[in-house]
Amino acid sequence: MDPVDRLMAEHRVIEKAIAILEKIVGEYESSGEIDTGDVESLIDFIRTFADKCHHGKEEGVLFPKMIERGIPKEGGPIGVMLDEHEQGRDAVRRMSKGISMIKGGESGGRDLFIKAAWDYITLLRGHIDKEDNILFPMAREVMTPSDIDEMDNEFDRVEREDIGEGVHEKYEALIHRLSGKYLGEVSHHHIH
Repeated sequence: MDPVDRLMAEHRVIEKAIAILEKIVGEYESSGEIDTGDVESLIDFIRTFADKCHHGKEEGVLFPKMIERGIPKEGGPIGVMLDEHEQGRDAVRRMSKGISMIKGGESGGRDLFIKAAWDYITLLRGHIDKEDNILFPMAREVMTPSDIDEMDNEFDRVEREDIGEGVHEKYEALIHRLSGKYLGEVSHHHIH
């Protein structure tokens, strides 16, 4: 699978996580019930799979290669994507703080969590759409066959060294389990 396809496949897993988060927030708003453990698992997924692994590949491998091939960083789509990655990290920090406050019975935790979660959901949906439809096609246009091989190897290295063996599988299994619980999906195959 070529590197851009790999990133798009990861987007599909991240979208599933966002759909689960949306369901959790909606239920929390209407019933006041929330499984903080599930949210902590999702935050862990976002931080490791979506940010460190997926955004790590974009920021460490794809974007530098695009810049090398003449696509401007500042004022272009790459600058916007980097900015959105930072906004996403900020929303996740706020979500995490909100969950800690909820668990500690502190007032304000609920509102902090709900606002941050909606910020993240809205941001990431638009972000993925822009990458899939604008940035990635642009990347494909400027990549040489050797760029593609090189990026493929770099992606393998990021997964091996920065993330560790078996982590992808662990997170796909988590999203699979939470999909069953929150989205009523009883499929028995992995997300690919």
